[in-house]
Amino acid sequence: MKSYSLFIFIFLSLISCNQAPKQLSESGKNPVVQFIDSSDMTNNFYDNVETYPLPVKDLFIDGEIANPGKVDFKSLPVHSVIVKETLLDSAGSDRFVGAYRYDGYSLFDILDKRILKKANSSEFKPIIDLFVEIENEKGEKIVFSWGEIYYPNNLHKILIASGVSRIVPSRNRQLWPLPVESKIVAAGDLVTERNISSPVRITVKSYPHSFNVQQGMSPIYSSRIDVFSSSIKVGQIETLPANLNNETFSTIFYGRGRGIHSTSPFRGVLLKDLLLKNYPVNRENLKSGMICIAGKDGYRSAISYSELFNRNDQQEFMLVKTGVQEDGGLFRIFAAADFFSDRAVKSVNEIHLDIIK
Repeated sequence: MKSYSLFIFIFLSLISCNQAPKQLSESGKNPVVQFIDSSDMTNNFYDNVETYPLPVKDLFIDGEIANPGKVDFKSLPVHSVIVKETLLDSAGSDRFVGAYRYDGYSLFDILDKRILKKANSSEFKPIIDLFVEIENEKGEKIVFSWGEIYYPNNLHKILIASGVSRIVPSRNRQLWPLPVESKIVAAGDLVTERNISSPVRITVKSYPHSFNVQQGMSPIYSSRIDVFSSSIKVGQIETLPANLNNETFSTIFYGRGRGIHSTSPFRGVLLKDLLLKNYPVNRENLKSGMICIAGKDGYRSAISYSELFNRNDQQEFMLVKTGVQEDGGLFRIFAAADFFSDRAVKSVNEIHLDIIK
């Protein structure tokens, strides 16, 4: 028994030695005091080097809510995400910045106890046309849809970072440059243009378009989709191009209100492939582009441009073509990333892109 206890003591001592906290990096920043698994004693790849604090600015929430005010970060849990940060260069190509683990506070938790007070609730009560605009102290703005925060299968993927750790390659030991300010971290983005530094304000808004709402329309059908950019018609969809590949997504189709709808797969084309010619990828669209998809009956949902065109998880939005004159056709939306089916708009007749200023 004594030899067994001695073995445990020696083993734990070795681990402690290999996980001793570091005190200072080459950047001069003080790391957060923590145990560092510098010798890969565990299976966690993301705790092998120092974690550094990022000062979080005071953050205020207003807009279409009944209880605006300052965020109390002390009351919020801390989440972690892993990110390969990449930006657009002047030529529009991707420029890799570095790989990091960020710790911080999720938008899900930050907005959780804010009571919604939709400006357009008399016209459209569902919350799926809401979005949030986030501004930093430099005046830069980015947007996220409400569905992007509260509807996905994988929650807490958008953080305000309070700490950062490099994910260092095991062979070349390359040390990526460390950020020095808190930032928004959108872990689901491929190109991380929305990761702006030092956010100070969140504004909750409903999509800035009015539609003619006809609840209970039956049958419901639209033979085409009109495509708009900043309220100017830029395209029209009446059939699916032959050069686009059909995809099949298996799903458990479950609504927030009615529960289970079906377990049948959806077959269609990726919506981003169909709209790319009308909505090109650029820095402004990635940061501030909001898209609204509306059905014949006025039912609609808001989607951020990045959520549609800039994913790193391949959980895409699909456009499904039904039979001619089929109820709910001719085109429907399926949101593969969503837990709930609420953003699956039927009889789509309009798609809008607006840059939120």
